[in-house]
Amino acid sequence: MSLSEIGPRVSAGAFILNSGLGKRAADEQTAESLQNFAAGTYPFVKKLPPQQFVKLLAYTEIGIGAALLAPIVPTAVAGAILTVFSGGLLGLYLNTPGMRKPGSLAPTPEGLALAKDVWLLGIGVGLLTYGTVEREPRQVRRAAKTLARANKRAVRAARRRS
Repeated sequence: MSLSEIGPRVSAGAFILNSGLGKRAADEQTAESLQNFAAGTYPFVKKLPPQQFVKLLAYTEIGIGAALLAPIVPTAVAGAILTVFSGGLLGLYLNTPGMRKPGSLAPTPEGLALAKDVWLLGIGVGLLTYGTVEREPRQVRRAAKTLARANKRAVRAARRRS
């Protein structure tokens, strides 16, 4: 992980991890409320019992947050995970009545809490792009440095022999 990735990964990862940790102990009313809200856009979630749905959501968020925070997770993978997750959140924003002003993408006061998740999409796309586009040049630079060091050692060894 490079220094430029730390800020976006820590901010998004800590935010999502905290959200997931908070949902683990959701009561029945909260679980039903979250499930009903999600079912408006994603009807398949109604097939789960509310407590099972909220636990699945909580542990998904915990996993995503941990993946973003873990330096061993490649940047492209962390970016892909965050992009998919935030796309789902924005799907809720775009498809839930009352979240947007009529004929506009601008949020209503009720939609502001979901509209702000666009920053997660931006971070996800940025990490995904950086992790895929910048990866090869970094590997080429590392290989060039390794080759340069090896050449210096070979020159020194040749001088010692002569």
